[in-house]
Formats: sequence, structure tokens, C-alpha cells
Amino acid sequence: MAVDFCPPSAVGLTRFSLRIFFVSLSSLYMAGFALRFHSQQDLIFDSPISTPSEPSNITMDSKSYGKCLEEATQLRCTFKMVDAHFFNGTKVVEVAKDAVEFNLPIIRSNRRLVASENGGLHNPSCLVFNPEWTHKHVDNTSKRFQYPALPGIRRPKSEEDIAFMSILELGELIRTNQITSHELVQIFLQRLKRYNPVLEAVITSTDELAYKQAKEADELIAKGVYLGPLHGIPYGLKDIIAVPGYKTTWGSRSFKDQVLDIEAWVYKRLRSAGAVLVAKLVSGSLAYDDIWFGGRTRNPWNIEEFSTGSSAGPAASTSAGLVPFAIGSETAGSITFPASRCGVTALRPTFGTVGRTGDKLGPFCRSAADCSVVLDAIRGKDPDDLSSRDIPFRDPFSIDIRKLTVGYMDDAEMEVVHVLKAKGVNMVPFKLNYTVDSVQGILNFTMDVEMLAHFDEWQRTGQDDIYEAQDQWPTELRRSRVISAVDYVQAQRARRKLIEEVKKSFTVDAFIGNATDWEKVCLGNLVGLPVIVIPTGLKNISNPPSKGTRRRTTINTGIYARPDHDHIALALAIAYQSVTDHHKQRPPIDDLGPNDKIPDPPTVVIPPRRLHP
Repeated sequence: MAVDFCPPSAVGLTRFSLRIFFVSLSSLYMAGFALRFHSQQDLIFDSPISTPSEPSNITMDSKSYGKCLEEATQLRCTFKMVDAHFFNGTKVVEVAKDAVEFNLPIIRSNRRLVASENGGLHNPSCLVFNPEWTHKHVDNTSKRFQYPALPGIRRPKSEEDIAFMSILELGELIRTNQITSHELVQIFLQRLKRYNPVLEAVITSTDELAYKQAKEADELIAKGVYLGPLHGIPYGLKDIIAVPGYKTTWGSRSFKDQVLDIEAWVYKRLRSAGAVLVAKLVSGSLAYDDIWFGGRTRNPWNIEEFSTGSSAGPAASTSAGLVPFAIGSETAGSITFPASRCGVTALRPTFGTVGRTGDKLGPFCRSAADCSVVLDAIRGKDPDDLSSRDIPFRDPFSIDIRKLTVGYMDDAEMEVVHVLKAKGVNMVPFKLNYTVDSVQGILNFTMDVEMLAHFDEWQRTGQDDIYEAQDQWPTELRRSRVISAVDYVQAQRARRKLIEEVKKSFTVDAFIGNATDWEKVCLGNLVGLPVIVIPTGLKNISNPPSKGTRRRTTINTGIYARPDHDHIALALAIAYQSVTDHHKQRPPIDDLGPNDKIPDPPTVVIPPRRLHP
């Protein structure tokens, strides 16, 4: 019978490793054993495609025969893992010999050169993704725009009201000497310490640095120097972003004491704009979901839920008024998912808009206007990030949206469609057409292989065994170890086909659709589309307490634009939020209802994460 499966008795996959591929089979080759056995049951390992003549005079005792049979079966299983079982026995043995003699020395040499450190901060790949659809020269890449004036803004009496003011409002209070940066730092540090025991959204408070930077900001104001709307404004960074002198833990138990002597590009940009760092906020472990070495971050709108990830800390902290804004990142849903869950406005920019010196970095804010201000401050080419670019970024406050044609998909929030139509936007039904049927698989191949390249040493030394959630990165990165280079390249070719088809199908200036639909998340990240997530309402939670609760489930949608047209998505979101107040709502973390209390410590059992399809 032809063996087209992996017999359990011969495999034992928990013990079976690719070592057999490279080592054990060299002994088969040296023995001249060609993987064809004839016995009473006629086990045949050759491909049906070809059956070359093979030695028939092999002599061995039953013990050697049994060992070779077991090793041959294991090898055949190895080839099946990479869909390469079309090789006949002779070719399989030839591959094994050449792998040992040729591939292994190169693999090990490259590991010594570039894979001895985790994180990928050094020795970046020369393969760089560029999402541009046109290569026209633009001359406004570095030009900053004029922010809207907010005359008549007065300082509220309540610190709670101050905590939920927008960046532009707080900036006006600082500019007009109604409040100092030092006072703002005090307010937000107190809130961080007050609510973090419940939300589990903060990894490190940067008190000393915050007061130092606030003092510098106040001294500049006293001298008549105002750097712009971020001057003196507190903010938080997702803890994958390095700040000298402070831990950068990546949310992982393996790196919880790591201090990187690196000043990340985005931190430099915000510091030069006068912003004040008050906290390093939770990243899900190694930027995956919301579980980290200290717990699991909660949703301020419904603390029995988790925020999702991996920009869990930035989303929850901004939602709860612990910071006016925060910087998160996304590879596949890490901005869009937590922003949607926590009811905040957040922007995943065009890939390459913000230097990473690592990921697509983007702002979590109170409003689209605030996102525009932050993006304007952090955009630009990072000399240490080959994927970053100086992109055109027109003033979103000056866009005439009446000249835009905007599509809406079947899953768009229709309130947004109606509001924009009432403001003069040409709204049309829309659907993206493409033939690539493996979008989600391409995303996983791309993300997992590149992630493993960054954390190769982490896996090889067994640190994945202490990872916070074993059904997440450990599982994905183990299977990515056996994605062949050929199939990775084929995935990128399919990705290019997807990009061309989406480009052809993108017949509108922007479109509105679900921000957390997994297919759209994968497609948007593969193609490099910017999307802004905006809150559009609230609804009752499932199974509320009998006497009621103020906890809510947030409703939201996404506005997607072409690559390098972030200003279009922002302009539409600004227009929608100019006549609605969903983005101004505050989560009920202090007043849940008569029969609903905040558990301290949290009491909800952490369920196993269901992997995306």
C-alpha cells in the first residue's frame, strides 16, 4: 500500500524534529538505503510521479531494517509538512545529504551573524515592502499644516473633565497659561495609578522623566516659546517602543527586565514636539493579543471583558482618560481591534508613514482631529528604518469632502453613511473585488516567518516554553519553522497579485466598512491601506446584572483610504465627529450601577484565546 499519512507509531510529533531531515538520513544515504522497501505489505515511499530504478541488493539484519524503516517514514512525514512528498526515495536521500553538507553550514553561519539577538533591531532585512500605488513626485512631504484654532476654551473646574479634554483643547489651555504641563502630569499620573490595578494597562510609569520634560515645557512657555499643540501634553507609549533608561519589555516574561539603550524614532519626534511621556503601556506579550507577563488588560467600557491586543495598554488607557493620547502598533489588528473594543478613535497609517526603527505605529486619541495632530508630529523618514518614507500628507482640516466619492460596504455602520451624505459627500455602494482566496493565509505566512526571524534565538533556546499564552506565538512560530523559502516567496507573489487587484478595484476615494472583520484586517495590512477606527455608538452588554449596569458594548466602524491618502480618511472622520458626540463618551469605570461593582483584583477567569481563522 502507498503510505500517504504519518503513522503515529513512527512519528511521535512532539519528539520528532527536523534533525531527522538533516542528520539521521545521512546515515541512510551512507548505507545506500534508497527508501524502497518490499515486504509482505509492500510499503512504498516513492512518488507516483516517477519510479527510477534503485538498488535491489541491499542486505541488512531485521534490527537495521526496522530502524531504517522508522527513519524513512519520519523523513517522508517531514517532506509532507512542506508539501514536497512528490520526491521519490532516491531524491529524498539526495536532498538529505545535500542539506547536511550544503544548507546547514549556511544556516548556522547566518544565525551567528544576525540571529543571536532577539527583536530584529539590528541587521534589518534588505527585502522592504513599499505600498505606494504611484511614484509621482510630491513637494509637500515635510510641510506642516495649520491646526484649527479653539478660541474661548476655558479650564474646567473638575480634574475629571480636564482628563477627557482633547489634545487641541489641552494645548490651548497650555498656550494661554491656564494650566501648566506640570499640573497635567500630576493629573494623569494620579489617574494611571488609581485605575491601573483594575485595568492592568500600564507596565512602567515614567514619573521622573515626565516631571523633567514637563518642567522643560513650562520653562519654554515662560520664555514665550510654544512648540505647537503637543507642547506639554502627557502621553503613553506601547512598551515595544524603546526609551533610554527605562525597560522595554515587549510585554514578555522573557524580556521583562530588558533595558534598550535606544531612543526610538517616534519617541524622538514626540519629544521634539514638546510632548511628555508619562508611561510605558501594555503590549501583549511579543505584540500578540492582550495577555502579558503581569496579567491581561481590561476594557474600560466593560471590565468583565479584555481589551484585545496587542496595543491593549494604549487603547484602554486612552479610553479611561489615563492619557490624552498614546502610540500603539499593528501588524494584524493590534490597533483596530483594541480601539474598537475600548471605544476610542485610532489610526493605522499607511505602512512606512511613521519610522519604526519596527511595525506600523499609530495614535490612539479622543478624536480624529487629535489623530491628525499626532500623525503630523510623528510622520517622516527614519534613517534607521528602510521601510519608512516621506509621504505626502495634506492638511485633513482643509479637505473639501464634497468633492469626494466614498463607498460603503455591506457591513458599514449606516449612521456614518447618512451623516457624511448629509454633509455633501457622494456616497455609493461598494465592494472590493479580488480573486486571491488566501488573503488570511498570506498574512499569517508573512507575519509568522518574519516574526520567527526576529525571535529565532528565543525559540531555539526554548524560551517559548515560558510564553504567557501557549496557544499564541509558540504554536504559530513552531509551524512557521517548516514554511519553506520557496513557499514564502510564492506567498509574496500572491500578495503582489492581491495589491494589483485591490488597486484596480479601488474606484472610490475611500470606503467605509467593518474595522475588525478578519479578512479586511489581513487585506489592509498586506496592501498597506490606512484605516481610522471611529466610535459610532453604544449598546447594552450581554447578560447584564438584574438591577442594571452602565457597562456598555461599543459600536464602531472603519474608514479606509488608498495608501498615502491618510488625510482623506482623517478628513471624513473629522467631518463625522464634528456633528456627533460618540467619541466624547466616557466609560463608567467609577459608576457602574447599583448591582455592579469593579472586582479588585479582577475575578474573571482568562479563557483560552480562539485563534483567528
